[in-house]
Amino acid sequence: MEQKNETSTDFILLGLFPWFRHPYLLILIVLLIYTVAFTGNSILILLIWLDSHLHTPMYFLLSQLSLIDLAYISSTVPKMVTSYFTGKKNITYFACGMQLFFFLTLGLAECILLTLMAYDRYVAVCNPLRYTVLMNPKVCLQMAAAAWIGGALAALVHTIYPMNFPICGSREINHYFCEMPAILRMSCIDISAYEMVKFVSTIVFLLVPFIFILTSYTLIFLTVLRMNSSKGRNKALATCSSHLTVVSLYFGQAIFIYMTPTSSHTPEQDQIGAVLGTIVTPMLNPLIYSLRNKEVVGALRKCMGRC
Repeated sequence: MEQKNETSTDFILLGLFPWFRHPYLLILIVLLIYTVAFTGNSILILLIWLDSHLHTPMYFLLSQLSLIDLAYISSTVPKMVTSYFTGKKNITYFACGMQLFFFLTLGLAECILLTLMAYDRYVAVCNPLRYTVLMNPKVCLQMAAAAWIGGALAALVHTIYPMNFPICGSREINHYFCEMPAILRMSCIDISAYEMVKFVSTIVFLLVPFIFILTSYTLIFLTVLRMNSSKGRNKALATCSSHLTVVSLYFGQAIFIYMTPTSSHTPEQDQIGAVLGTIVTPMLNPLIYSLRNKEVVGALRKCMGRC
């Protein structure tokens, strides 16, 4: 389809699975998931803000995760849906760069935040007597700031470099948003040096945090096994299993996409990984943390009772 307002610097987003025969069905499913994700994360943030029983370090970090998920899914889905209904698939160079920057900022911030949440659970279970000292409000604010600022600084580097690579031939992006691997595929110069930079960054922001999280939960699991109280053991396992579910979903797709060379996977595989990370995971996070958490369910019932 010809774009009337397209310029030489515009990119063309081909959309979600352009080869799929029933795109309207995909859009309806995505809209449903977006509605569930937006509602679930908004409710979780509201509950944590309103209920004084949830004013703890764990729930403060969880509210930051929900805020990231809200922004994460909103950085890609509205543009994709708008493009489908209006038929305007072009995106300006500046808008593409901004979308890539926000996407990477939120993704990297989530990596850091999930690691800090694992540390929070480690201190709570393995060193409970020092929990209030090690996880005081000031430390929690510093953790949140570190996640957001660290994500933004790293994202800035990985936005400037790919967006300045020369592009030869078609400016069509085989994706539903401006993602790094899709942009790198259009480059007509040798990007092996940048691929190495990307690999090192992936180790720092994905592999190291993932190993740290697994180590934390291994120590937590060993501590839980030594607990005399079955109630405390079950509560600790329920909380930690929820976190591990989120970690497995998020880090699995991210490591596959970013820790391997761009040429080693197809655009379709990139899209599947992106859908899992940017659309499915933000929907599942509030469901996983709320349905398996008695304190959140209790706060929801209390709030509904007041209403």
